[in-house]
Amino acid sequence: MQDKPATTGTPIHELLARRWSPRSFDSRRPVAREALHALLEAARWAPSCSAAEPWRFLVWDRDRDAAAWERAAACLDASNREWAERAPLLFAGFAAANFDNGKPNRWSQHDLGAATENLLLQATALGLVAHPMGGFDAAALGAAFAVPEGFAALAMIVVGHPGDAAALSPRNQERERAARRRRPLAERFFEGSWGQGFEP
Repeated sequence: MQDKPATTGTPIHELLARRWSPRSFDSRRPVAREALHALLEAARWAPSCSAAEPWRFLVWDRDRDAAAWERAAACLDASNREWAERAPLLFAGFAAANFDNGKPNRWSQHDLGAATENLLLQATALGLVAHPMGGFDAAALGAAFAVPEGFAALAMIVVGHPGDAAALSPRNQERERAARRRRPLAERFFEGSWGQGFEP
């Protein structure tokens, strides 16, 4: 796998700079149970409004239950399934619509995002790679795994060991090797008033 640290305007922590979303995974290497446990612990310790922990994660390990992994992977869009099928771990992240007391929780999607980022960073720290995806059929996923009402499936994530980009399709090989880009800071980060781009 190509190492593609972020090119930043000012130094940031190495872990943050190294995290990216590759498509090449080593299909022959399972992820150790201890590593999976660490990923879930990292997500568990994310911040959340009123400490509600509104996230839920479904986890599938192909080496422990290939049939369930296949049922989950079948919910991915074809363009994602093409490369994601090489990863041994598959996750789905859900946000609870309500707090435990039944009142609406309008912060739950934000909090699920925080838990997901913790998981992604822990994967990077362990030498694993992870790629979150929005391309999946949420209704099919919910039906296949009896997800109760009130939980929105917002992302699926594959995790595994780095693989060889040569195993990807030509289109995905190109995407894998492309430079990482972000918009200029001042286009998305404002100071003092809306539209007033941050200046160092």
